[in-house]
Amino acid sequence: MNRFKWLLLGMLLAGLGVFCSEAWAVREEHSFEVSVQIPGSEFYVLPVNPGFLEREQPMAYNTVTGKLASLREHFDVRSVGGAVTARLGELPSLFSGRNSIALQVTFNGQVLALTNSVVVAQEQARSGARVPLVISAVEPAGGYLPGEYYGTVHLMFEAQSPRF
Repeated sequence: MNRFKWLLLGMLLAGLGVFCSEAWAVREEHSFEVSVQIPGSEFYVLPVNPGFLEREQPMAYNTVTGKLASLREHFDVRSVGGAVTARLGELPSLFSGRNSIALQVTFNGQVLALTNSVVVAQEQARSGARVPLVISAVEPAGGYLPGEYYGTVHLMFEAQSPRF
């Protein structure tokens, strides 16, 4: 009988130990979404960082120099048919309600305007290329005025017909 008491006590202590270890366990959980965009093989112009087009891109203001840092992002470009052209859908600016800051947009070193410009030559586009997009602020004559500024950059890309 004495053995039975010790066995019962041992089982109770083991059960209590399991219960206590469960009560003191620390747990951490993380959930996130995963997605992918797989482009067609004939024509695409896609940012290397897929989140670039999905969220607002802040321009950093340096309080010491009084300058705005440029935004930089690389794009993968391919067109099996011909060169790739780009243009702006509208003149890009940042607005604060009363004040504005003009933006200069370059793609693969080519300054973009409201008319099409070749930004990736036919040979380079055919094999595919990784090229930079740079968005820079054009400092107003009186300097940057305080405020919260927002704007949109609208880029349009087209594949040209091949030239033989």
